[in-house]
Parts: sequence; structure tokens; C-alpha cells
Amino acid sequence: MATAIFHKWLTHFTDTKKCSSNTLYSNASKGHQSLYFHHYHRPVCQGCCYLSMNGCREGHEQHARARKPVGTIETRTLATVASPAMAMYSLNLAISELKSAPFGTSSGIVRVQVPIEEQVEAIDWLHSQNHLLLPRCFFSGRKHSPNGEANLVSVAGVGSAVFFSQPHPFSYWDWISIRRFLSERCPLVRAYGAIRFNAEAKVSSEWLAFGSFYFVIPQVEFNELEGGSMLTITIAWDNDLSWSWENAINALQETLCKVSSSIVNFPKQTPPTLILSSHNIPSKVDWDLAVNRALQMIERNDSLLTKVVLARSTRVVPTSDIDPLAWLSCLKVEGENAYQFLLQPPNAPAFIGNTPEQLFHRKWLHITSEALAGTRARGASQALDRQIELDLLTSPKDDIEFTIVRDTIRRKVEAVCERVVIKPEKMIRKLPRIQHLFAQLSGRLRREEDEFEILSSLHPSPAVCGFPTEEAQLLIAKTEVFDRGMYAGPVGWFGGGESEFAVGIRSALVEKDRGAFIYAGTGIVEGSSPYLEWDELELKTSQFTKLLKLDLPQRQKVDCK
Repeated sequence: MATAIFHKWLTHFTDTKKCSSNTLYSNASKGHQSLYFHHYHRPVCQGCCYLSMNGCREGHEQHARARKPVGTIETRTLATVASPAMAMYSLNLAISELKSAPFGTSSGIVRVQVPIEEQVEAIDWLHSQNHLLLPRCFFSGRKHSPNGEANLVSVAGVGSAVFFSQPHPFSYWDWISIRRFLSERCPLVRAYGAIRFNAEAKVSSEWLAFGSFYFVIPQVEFNELEGGSMLTITIAWDNDLSWSWENAINALQETLCKVSSSIVNFPKQTPPTLILSSHNIPSKVDWDLAVNRALQMIERNDSLLTKVVLARSTRVVPTSDIDPLAWLSCLKVEGENAYQFLLQPPNAPAFIGNTPEQLFHRKWLHITSEALAGTRARGASQALDRQIELDLLTSPKDDIEFTIVRDTIRRKVEAVCERVVIKPEKMIRKLPRIQHLFAQLSGRLRREEDEFEILSSLHPSPAVCGFPTEEAQLLIAKTEVFDRGMYAGPVGWFGGGESEFAVGIRSALVEKDRGAFIYAGTGIVEGSSPYLEWDELELKTSQFTKLLKLDLPQRQKVDCK
């Protein structure tokens, strides 16, 4: 069985004709487009490529001028202060000085930062801004992972100095729109955001505010450092895109007046909550049917499909509103070797997650990516945990799934990088609840401008879509009856000399008065069992469901047909 599926996978890679017809990226010269991104290859603009910011696009006459980097890019560091309250005072003075001496350029971005001696958690600062009806974001990289500044732990932001969101698939020109405001000289000016799993899929109401992609450079940002903290403000403007210096400085001043400098450590736990309803889409019965249909397609001799990742959406409605920051803080407690994130446009639900999977990290020209596949629970004892680890390492089914993911990522990285190295080639990555098969890949970009190509090439990976990509995504579109939105899409940040993206799995969409949508997926390959895959979904969503009291009478727990 394993030999047959491996042969199908190998045949796909060695048949260049088939391979070229199933890559996720497009051949721009033929006018084809990916379901995930527009223009894998850097396109020549022929009057149809426009830049944007804050929802506005430049007019045709400003097009060539607006494609260049903004005129002013600057970071100012003020004197270190003892507390966040004193930092707020310093920043208010700085705004008054900036208003009295505006910049002469028609576009720019300026960051003003105040180091703080007191060490404050970024999530506590963000929770203290819960009264604000402003867009907000949070990102925390892995412990001890490189994040531009060696001692940067977490970042929280409110308001938007500039945001980028459109209904069309994320394109090269959207990437350029963001990159104009970033510079190696200002490494902590970053655009945080996410991209839909499939930009061509029908958008459901809960995901409308995010567009096909959503990135934001916060107006007010709090940086949690290993030995202190930092409070910052950012001003961005571009006259050609209908956002002047006066608009930007006045909007920032209005936001800063609403920001609280009183920060309280809030408990990293959720209050007891009863659930009014819990709905799975698909239901257990429909899941079994979907997995069996996928297995039938995988086993067909005339099908190239070797793996497909099917997902489930679980909507829970509690008796009281869920605080997404309370959920995120609980995830952060057990988030070692994982990324925690929150992304919330204005008047929209919050997309939160605790994902173990890195899509890529770029530092100058150096690129790293990861392959993650195969899932087991952690053992209750050290001996049992080791036994489960050995079972995962020696499982033929999991080895095939993992090999497909690792080698597909390798080929994609090799397409845009030099000297690709896989080390380790296969090992166990242990998380608090789960353990996975894991490999790390590294390479060197030929040029920094290839960042868009590495992003568009790596998403979607076989770990969240399947293989081959085109066959897998067609089956997903035919099978799944809910909108994945940003679930399983890229989530992270772009910076000047550095960028980092994770895969938006182990995630949930939390909406006031509507509860939460909890997402999880599992890879289906030859040898998969619908029952065991359902159990894997339950295991992956347990980091959220453990925060809820799911002890209603059975009749109130409903699987949606």
C-alpha cells in the first residue's frame, strides 16, 4: 500500500508535463492565475497594476510615482523612561513637536519609540485597551527564535498607521504596496497580517471584514522585550493615495488620547462558561463519507491525488461573550515552540491561533522553512510518551504523509533559493498536547526581491492542502461546505530586512455575540481511517475546547448536516 502511493507521488514529480500543469503558481505570460496568489513571476505592469493603502488605490497619473518607496522612512528613539505612563507623556510631547515641524515629503513613515525600564507583557497592555473600538493585532514568535531584535518577545498594536486589504487575491503589486513603507534602516516597522487560504472561494459573512488579505502597521504599538518594554507610535502618509501628513498626524493624536497607560495583569484563565450550542461542519456522519470518498479517489489508478487535507469548523455559542485575549493568553501559556497571533480589523471578529508550523522566516537572504506532518497525543508518562513517539517514527502511513510534505517544500524552496539544506531530515517535535514529525529546510534567496515568490510558492503546502496542489484544492472545494477564511493561510509579518510567516492552523475566529468558530484539519492518505482522523481533529481543537464547559445535555450538541 505504502509502495503504491509513493510510486504515484514519485511519478508526479518525474513527469515534467504533469508537474508543470499542477504547480500552484501561474505563468503570467499565458494569463493564468493561482487560486491563492496572483502573479508568481514578477509581472510587467501594463496599466492594470495599482498600489493601495487604507483601501484607496492611486490614480493612473500617479501610478509610476507611487510605485517607488515612500519619501521619508525614519525611526526616532527617545530617552528611556521608568513606566508606560511616562512613555505616553513622552510620545504626546513628540506628537506636538512633529505637528509644529511637518515633513516636506509627499509620502513617508516615521516611528517614534520610547524604551521602558519596566518589563510588561504585551498581552496585558493589549487587554488594557479592550475599551477601544480600533483594529488590533498581536504576534509572538517562538521562544529563542530570531525576530529581528534578539530580545523582542511579543508585539501588540492598536489602530492602523496604514493598512492593506483588497477582495482580490494577494498579488505582487499588493506586496510592493506594503514594501514601500518598509526599510532595513527601520527594522521594527512591520506590517502584520494574514492571507486567505483560498482567495477564490466564496467569502462567508464572518470573514468579510478581512478581505482576501489584511495587513496593518499599527498606530500605537507595545513591544515586550526580554529585559524591558517599549511603547511606540507610527505615522504613515502618501498624498498620492489620499492620505496626507495632516490626516495621519491628527488620526494618531486622536488614537493616542484613547490609549490607556494603566496596565493591569489580567488572569491567564477563562471564566467558567456554559455552552448554548456546539455545531460541527461536517457532522461525524458526513465526515466519514467525505474521508471515504477522498480515499476512493486516492486509490484510483487514473488519479494523481496522493493526499488531501480535509478540515472541520466547530461553532460554539456560549452563555457569555468570549474574550479573544483571554483565550489567547491561555494558549500562550502552553505555546512554547509555537506562534501566537491575533488579528482583528475594525468592527470585526478576532482571528486567533497557536500554531506550531512555520511557513518561512527570512533574514536578509537567508530562508528557513519547516515540514510538519503526522500527529500523536503526548503520553501521560515519560515511558508512554516515548512509546507513542516510536510509533509515530515507525508508522508507514505517517512516513508517507511526512515525506510528501517535506520533499514538496524542498522542491519549492529550491526553485527560488540556492544551497538548500534539510537538517534534521526527520525527527519528533513535541508540543504540550501533541507531537509531530518535523524537518527544517534552509536556503539562500538569489535576491531579496524574491520574497514574494517564496511566499506564493510555499502556500499552500501539502500539510494544509494536499498533493498535488491542484487536485487537492479541487477536492477541498467540492467537499467542504464552510469558508476556511484565513485558517491554514499565511499569518505573520513583513519587515525591511526580515519577515516571518506561520501557517494559520490551530486557530479560531471569535466574534462578539456569535461565539467562536474553531478550525482543525487532518491529512488523508491511503491507509487513513475516518474514525482515527476524527479523533485527531478532536485532539487538535482541544486547546480551545478545554477552555469551555462542554457539559450540556446531549440533545443540545448538534452536528450540522
